[in-house]
Amino acid sequence: MPANWRRYPPWGAIVSWTIVALVLWRLYIYQPATSVLPAEGLDTRVVRVVDGDTLLIEQGHRIRLLGVDTPETKHPNRPAEPWGAEASAFTRDLIEGREVRLEFDRERQDRYGRWLAYVFVDGVMLNELLIRQGYSRAEIRFPFRSDRQRLFQKAEQAAREEGLGIWSGESPVVATE
Repeated sequence: MPANWRRYPPWGAIVSWTIVALVLWRLYIYQPATSVLPAEGLDTRVVRVVDGDTLLIEQGHRIRLLGVDTPETKHPNRPAEPWGAEASAFTRDLIEGREVRLEFDRERQDRYGRWLAYVFVDGVMLNELLIRQGYSRAEIRFPFRSDRQRLFQKAEQAAREEGLGIWSGESPVVATE
């Protein structure tokens, strides 16, 4: 071994062992919170509407509506977007505190651990209704049933043609008290 070997730490070995330690930690120690999803559907109660496309159900799980992306109201680094408050209020008025039926697709959970679902109240699919009322675009870039993608595209086209919500070209009227 060279005489100056003891003066310089073996950086290659340190980096290699650090990588091995991180991989082992990720595989064996750190386990992200996962929840067991029901096999098919689930009848449950909505405890709280977080925003237009995210719900909290009585089992404690967050639900993200498939195919829907309402304007943001609670982004940590941005102000609320136009029509976000209206989309949230629409969803809240329709389902908060009510019994709903969740149906799942191929992808059942997103990277944040939220369940991905179609939400039905009184036989009406909330996902489609939000799009049809102009509170959301049809978000079809993620993998889910093609018949539902087509349904959502038709709902968006109808909202566009009628100039509803985000397609109205107007900012929502904010009630002042």
